[in-house]
Amino acid sequence: MKAIFHERQWAHDPKHFMANGRLSANPEQPQRIEELSRGARAAGCDFVAPTDHGVGPIAEIHSPEYLTFLETIHGRWLRTEGASEEVVPNIHPDRRTASYPSSAAGQAGFHQADTSCPIAAGTWQSAYWSAQTALGAVDTVLGGEPQAYALCRPPGHHAFGDLAGGFCFLNNSAIAAQALLRAGRRPAILDVDVHHGNGTQGIFYQRRDVLTVSIHADPARFYPFYWGHAAERGEGEGMGYNLNLPLPRGTGDTDYLDALDLALARIRSFGADVLVLALGLDAHENDPFHGFKVTTPGFAQIASAVAGLDLPTVIVQEGGYLSSNLGDNLTSFLNGYQAG
Repeated sequence: MKAIFHERQWAHDPKHFMANGRLSANPEQPQRIEELSRGARAAGCDFVAPTDHGVGPIAEIHSPEYLTFLETIHGRWLRTEGASEEVVPNIHPDRRTASYPSSAAGQAGFHQADTSCPIAAGTWQSAYWSAQTALGAVDTVLGGEPQAYALCRPPGHHAFGDLAGGFCFLNNSAIAAQALLRAGRRPAILDVDVHHGNGTQGIFYQRRDVLTVSIHADPARFYPFYWGHAAERGEGEGMGYNLNLPLPRGTGDTDYLDALDLALARIRSFGADVLVLALGLDAHENDPFHGFKVTTPGFAQIASAVAGLDLPTVIVQEGGYLSSNLGDNLTSFLNGYQAG
C-alpha cells in the first residue's frame, strides 16, 4: 500500500489544551507522526510526498474567509499587546449568523469552536500540507491503486467549512471526498474515530452526493457533545444521507463489529464506487481518551470487514493519540485491510 506524507506537517506543535477546566499538555503531538509512520512501514507501506494542488480543492470545502483567517491570524494575534504565543479564543458568538468582527480576538472566537485547536506559527503550514496529503492519496487511488494511506496530521474531521475544533483545522476527509466527486466518482465517507466526525457531517448535511456514516462513542457525555446523535439524518436534499451509530463508552470488538455491519450495509445501499475511510485509532482500549475498548487485533477485524466492500479506498488518518500501542494499531489495521 502506498502511503502519503509531507515533512511540513511536523511544524504544528500545539501547547495549549484545556479539559474539565484544567490545563494540560495537548494530546495532538508531532510525535504521533513518528509512531504512525513506524506502524505504516511495518505494514509494508512506502511513503511518498504529495503534489501541491494549491488552495483550490481546499476552498471547495472551506470558505475563503476562513482560509484567510487560518493563514494570517497568528501574525495578527501577536501584534496585540500581551498576547499569548498561540491563538486561543476567549469569546464565542451565540450563533453562526452573528456579525463578523474585525479584531483578531473576535475572529478567533468566530472560527475556533473550542480551546483544543490553538494556532501557532506552524499551524497553517501543517494543516495545508495535511490536506495536500489527503489529496495525494486521492491521486493514488484515481491512478488505479486499490487503496492508499494518508498520514494526515493535524487531523480534520472536527473542522466545519469555517470552523476549527477538536485539534482540527482543515477537513481532510471532506476535501478528499470532494476531489473524488469532481473526478466523477460517487464517494461515501466512513468515520471510525472514537469521536463523532461533526465537521464532516456538517459540511455534507444538506447534500445528497456524499454519504456520511460515523461510528463513535455516544456524545451525550463525550466530545463533541452537540452532534453525533442517532436522530441526525440530514436536512433538505441530504435527508437520509447521514447515518450516526453512537455506541456506549467501553464498547469492545464484538459490539463494534455489529455496528460496523450496519454502516457497511448503508454504504452498499448508497451505491458508492469509492470510499473515504476516516481512520481514528483512538477507539483502542489504551488510548488516552478511554472511549472504547477495541483491541489491537480488533482493528484488523474492522479493516477486513471494511475491505469486504471491495471499493477503492482513501484512508485518511484522524485521531489516535500517544500510547505504546499506537503504531501497532495502525499496523494491525493496514495489514487487515490488505488481507481483507
